[in-house]
Amino acid sequence: MTDSSPLRARGSLIDALSSTVDRGGHGLKHTPPLLSRVLEEGAWQEFETVRGEVVQHTDFVDFVTTPPLKGLGATVDLVRRMVADDPAALDLLDRALGGEKTSRDPDPHSSEATPPSAKQAAALRRLQKDAPELHARVLAGELSAHAAMVQGGFRARTISVPVSKPESAARALRKNLKPEELAHLIKLLSEEEPAE
Repeated sequence: MTDSSPLRARGSLIDALSSTVDRGGHGLKHTPPLLSRVLEEGAWQEFETVRGEVVQHTDFVDFVTTPPLKGLGATVDLVRRMVADDPAALDLLDRALGGEKTSRDPDPHSSEATPPSAKQAAALRRLQKDAPELHARVLAGELSAHAAMVQGGFRARTISVPVSKPESAARALRKNLKPEELAHLIKLLSEEEPAE
């Protein structure tokens, strides 16, 4: 007879994760570490519920969407939003999903504004594929996903310029542009705009 205590321990972990997801905003600080453990240990694939039922999943999305006690009873989008501020948990989630976008993930090339969590997930996927060294620095907490995307040349660097005071705008531009870029900007600003 096999010892079911490891499966029971996994079941307890799944139950704790399910409770934090169910609590929504109140469970936010506990969800990323619990989800990370569930994914790192593969606990979602086979566990024993508090009722003594052994549950097996081969697909992570099925595990997320299956009602408790056999799953989380949630959506992938909800779980993604709950771990959006934890790059390591978000990376593990993306790996469990096979690096594929969920049906509600935005097109990363779309000009529409997208939720920060979806943008961050898309950035992490791009960095993992095209700049693994920057991806590792994001996971280590050394860089934000946006800063890594800028450093890798995948996003343009932007700054906020206060438009109500020209002096403040000039100061911000001088601080952030190279002399040749400033000269080019001055030239562009002095040219007349063509009539529409």
